[in-house]
Amino acid sequence: MMKKRSEFLIRRLFMEILYWTIIIILFIISFIGLVYPIIPSVLFIVGGILAYGLFFTFEPFNWLFWVVQALFIILLFGADYISNLIGVKKFGGSKAGIWGSTVGLLIGPFVIPVVGIILGPFIGAVAAELLVHRKGIVEALKIGFGSVIGFITSVVAKFIIQVFMIIYFFIVVL
Repeated sequence: MMKKRSEFLIRRLFMEILYWTIIIILFIISFIGLVYPIIPSVLFIVGGILAYGLFFTFEPFNWLFWVVQALFIILLFGADYISNLIGVKKFGGSKAGIWGSTVGLLIGPFVIPVVGIILGPFIGAVAAELLVHRKGIVEALKIGFGSVIGFITSVVAKFIIQVFMIIYFFIVVL
C-alpha cells in the first residue's frame, strides 16, 4: 500500500514538472519571437496560459484576468506597429519605407541568419525608398537607420509587455 502511494506521488510530481516545463518553454519561445517575428510571440504566451488551464485548472482565470491579458495583447501589437512607424517617419520615410522595413524584418533573418534581423528592415526600408520614391541614397540610408531604431525600440517595448503578461499570469496562478 505504501509503495503504491509513493509511486503515485512520484508519477504526479513528474507530471507536474513536465507540465510546468511545457508552459515555461512556451513562454521562452514567445521571447524568441521578439527577434524572429515569424514566431507569433503572443500565441505562445496565450498557449502557455491555456496549457496551464488544461494541465491544472482554468479556475484562477476570471474575466478580469482575460481583460488584462487582452489589453496587454493590444499593447503588443500597438508597440510593434507604432515603433516601426515612428522610427521610419521620424527619419523622413514614407509608407513604402514602412512596408519595406516590415518585409525586410520578415525575410531578413532567413536570408541572412543572425544579422538579418537588423539588416533586413534596414535594407527593406532603403530599397523601398530608393525604388518607390526615388529618394537619394543618403536620405534612404537615413530612413533605413530609422527603421532599425524602430525595430529595436519595438523589441524593448514588447519585451517589457511580455514580461508583465507572464508576471501577471504567475501572480494569478501562484
